[in-house]
Amino acid sequence: MILIADVVGYSRLMEADETGTLSALRERRKGIIEPLARGHDGRIVKFIGDGVLVEFASAVNALRCALDVQNRMAESNENLDDRKRILLRIGLNLGEVVGEGSDIFGDGVNIAARLEGLSEPGGICISGKVNDEIRGKVDVSAMDLGEVKLKNITRPVRAFRIMLGITPTPQDVSREPVDSRPSIGVLPFTNMSGDQEQEYFADGMTEDIITELARNRGLFVIARNSSFTFKGTAVDIAEAGRKLGVRYLVEGSVRRVGKRVRITAQLIEAATGSHVWAERYDRELEDIFAVQDEVTRSIVAAVPGYVESDVVKASRRKPTESLGAYDRYLRGVEITNRWRNDDIQQAIAEFESAVKLDPTFARAHALLGQMHLRVYWQTLAPLALQSADKETELAVRLDGGDSRCLGIRGACLMLNRNFGEASQTFQRALQLTPDNADLNDMVAYYLLCTGQASDAIERSLKTIRASPLFLPASLSETMGMAFMMTRQYEEAIKSFGAISSPYYYIHVYAAGCLAKLGHLDEARAHARLANKIRPDWPSVDWGYQYTKEEYREHERELAHLAMDVLADERRASV
Repeated sequence: MILIADVVGYSRLMEADETGTLSALRERRKGIIEPLARGHDGRIVKFIGDGVLVEFASAVNALRCALDVQNRMAESNENLDDRKRILLRIGLNLGEVVGEGSDIFGDGVNIAARLEGLSEPGGICISGKVNDEIRGKVDVSAMDLGEVKLKNITRPVRAFRIMLGITPTPQDVSREPVDSRPSIGVLPFTNMSGDQEQEYFADGMTEDIITELARNRGLFVIARNSSFTFKGTAVDIAEAGRKLGVRYLVEGSVRRVGKRVRITAQLIEAATGSHVWAERYDRELEDIFAVQDEVTRSIVAAVPGYVESDVVKASRRKPTESLGAYDRYLRGVEITNRWRNDDIQQAIAEFESAVKLDPTFARAHALLGQMHLRVYWQTLAPLALQSADKETELAVRLDGGDSRCLGIRGACLMLNRNFGEASQTFQRALQLTPDNADLNDMVAYYLLCTGQASDAIERSLKTIRASPLFLPASLSETMGMAFMMTRQYEEAIKSFGAISSPYYYIHVYAAGCLAKLGHLDEARAHARLANKIRPDWPSVDWGYQYTKEEYREHERELAHLAMDVLADERRASV
């Protein structure tokens, strides 16, 4: 088990104050790193310039050591000027190593070093192997960065970023919402079919129940992405409730055999583990929507103090009459939730099959439109935006009472720069599901684009409350730009640091913010990354995203600062 830590902006610190930096580093090593490594049964293999390599027998000990180190480093930085703060990036990996004397080498070490580079300043990045080992044993939240291609490593590595900084702490998460509505998390239903291929069906049932529960405005329902962080784990109910910040949890199972389906579900009070309600349903598969409706109604009826609104009762209906269309839709949803760009065309094919089997299936049209929007984000191809516009408009026409259809339609209208209609559409969606994390994420971006950066930050925090254990890259991007526009540059850099997607403009923004703070070495590093991803980025016409001229000017200013530090480096190398 390997831990590698490195100082952020070491050359900048040395350039500013060589003697003071060396003295501070010696003090941190002796007072923080060495005693904590020993205290967690680690062996310091060596100090490497401004970094350290530590070997542990246990992944749990390694992560706890990393957390303690970062906490102590933060405490030591509290009263220091920004230019004198010493920040570490830490990478953790579980893998094979080769010993040579007291030293160690091998892919286990190399991967840890690359993961350290993915960490945000003051943060921790771990491999998928480490995440598997520490899950349920260490009280942390981790953002899944997906399969990451690392330099000089043949195969992609699954990476996770330990959520420090912008994520609510466990103490924050455990608080009830301010309005004290009954709060519920729905854990992933277990696939009991004996067929791994049916996993998408069990996941789809869970997601549909979450969606229907969220339509009840008297409840606060945690988003799917956070609930699904518990998928495949042995769940401690009290711990899950605390991490999600909810009073009640729903868990269950799905068994699909031939034309029959068996669903079990139970509502549990998280703090005590006591069962509030439980039921089992054995039905024909064609009754699946009736079963979903019964489960949802039974859950809300069992929650103490909840009164269901007549609006929600009246708005429920079958999403489709075609089980074949529904099956294709669920397969498409499963692909969509992977958030891998390579899978977009496969998801489009599934949703196209769904709407071909049932042309009136509103949500399938909406998600087909959303996939076209993702193609547009990648390519800026006008045809993709036209296809999205057609599908999302049809989805809302077919079912104007579905908040997901409305939310995706709002996003499409926003990208078409039809901000007035987008605002109205988002408001209709929020009236139906005000706590939906994906919807609030989209609304936060709309607020940013329309010159309401402070409101965008508040809306983003609402998204975090609804999805405390999973932050999408889009949210970190929106928060980063909103902090940037409100001149909170350090917070902006933290948010940009949580994004692993190779978008050149994120590095341009980070470089501009760092240059504003006088961190020129780090600014140049981000400018180089932007240049590597897109060599022609200095020729981009900046300032096009916002309706507010002040924001466009500020974006241009930061982009030009990034260009300047890159140009300075090029001149120095000539």
